[in-house]
Amino acid sequence: MTKSELRKKYKSLRKEMPLDRIEDNSLAIANQLLQLRIWDKEFYHLFLTIEEQKEINTEYILNILAGKDKNVVISKSNFEDFSMTHYLLTDGTRITKNAYNIPEPIDGIEIKPSQIDVVFIPLLTFDQRGNRIGYGKGFYDRFLAQCNPETIKIGLSFFEAEEEYFETSEDDIKLDYCVTPHQVFHF
Repeated sequence: MTKSELRKKYKSLRKEMPLDRIEDNSLAIANQLLQLRIWDKEFYHLFLTIEEQKEINTEYILNILAGKDKNVVISKSNFEDFSMTHYLLTDGTRITKNAYNIPEPIDGIEIKPSQIDVVFIPLLTFDQRGNRIGYGKGFYDRFLAQCNPETIKIGLSFFEAEEEYFETSEDDIKLDYCVTPHQVFHF
């Protein structure tokens, strides 16, 4: 299957998923994350859920990070150049949805990609080599290219790995892990 066919397939599968299953699977993914040896880091980048896209509810992960007193970083997207600016999430952070229903900070304390230790990555699907398919705009590939090579890249998926490997480009950045409700893949 091509990337566009896989995008269509997984968008459809998510669209059909009942809300209670989304919540159960989101909690299971958060619990699976507790197995990883990543909790000694300082800065954790987390995407905020686009509910309209039936994405993983990252509130559970946010609660884990808060409970461990970690610095959480969230992003604001620029759709003109497909870049992201990253901000520290604080009690005073004001969040609003952009035109694409992505919850984003209005402003705040800017954090450089080189400061981020762990990135939780939204995706539609992934393969057993750690390649991932997102929405196709390249936001995360551009962002991850700015991070340190040691930055831990963790995909979050409702679904298990695709059996077939899919096409990649030289700009695609592989995952270190992908966490599903049922297992942790390490690449």
